[in-house]
Amino acid sequence: MANAPDIPPQEQDSMPADEYKMDPAPDYMPRHPGVGKLKGKVAFVTGGDSGIGRAVSVLFAREGAKVAIAYLDEDKDAEETKRLVEEEGSEALLIPGDLGVKTHADDAIKQTVDHFGQLDILINNAAMQWIDDPLTDLSEERLRRVMDSNVMSYFFCTQAALPHLKQGAAIVNTTSVNAFKGNSSLIAYSTSRGASLAFTRSMASNLVDKGIRVNAVAPGPVWTPFIPGSMPAEMVEDFGSGSPMGRAGQPWEIATAFLFLASSDGSYFTGQTLHPNGGKIVGA
Repeated sequence: MANAPDIPPQEQDSMPADEYKMDPAPDYMPRHPGVGKLKGKVAFVTGGDSGIGRAVSVLFAREGAKVAIAYLDEDKDAEETKRLVEEEGSEALLIPGDLGVKTHADDAIKQTVDHFGQLDILINNAAMQWIDDPLTDLSEERLRRVMDSNVMSYFFCTQAALPHLKQGAAIVNTTSVNAFKGNSSLIAYSTSRGASLAFTRSMASNLVDKGIRVNAVAPGPVWTPFIPGSMPAEMVEDFGSGSPMGRAGQPWEIATAFLFLASSDGSYFTGQTLHPNGGKIVGA
């Protein structure tokens, strides 16, 4: 497609990887003026330093939310996201550390509530992925790392957040198109995203009587640090060109789904999944 940016071969030897090293830079900026959809709200965004998490943090700030940005150790990216949130006239709190460790997840939520005085929106988004084909080459250490990051952190953050979430609060979990269609080279990652999907549906049923909505977003190929951080350079070249739209999505295009589900626009949605994936038809 004409609007598909050229993505040259590149890779990074880290996971999570760094957004500031990517070429071209991901497009995270919101496209429309804010109208106060999240005015007076506080959001806790995991993996908020870069990629989809950065785009969500900036968009939420534009719509009036204060944002706690939880991330592992990508300090340079996190500081830039904080600057962007503040540029939108809002406030950001940076919380580094491993959310796959329960004590840190508990402390991160406590820091948020102590700092802002409330918590209204939980965005479980942080994750890791690696190519793991063939399966026999997948080590126990890496498998557990994927599950700790992509599944256990969602449980731990939700457990810690629930005592602070009141009626009208929202939880939005990131899953993936791979939870629906599978991926022969991302077996552990796809499995973890299937778990986050099941977690979403189960918690939606569990919390509906409390007036707390729980939904998910299942992105397709998106140009984020995940890609150069988990794939060899030759796979990164022209990433996303095989999608029906012929290109990878940009983080800002995914963030709008999170805003819909976190705001009153999505008031009749719970246990549901939105699919910004460039046209791939999958089961709902």
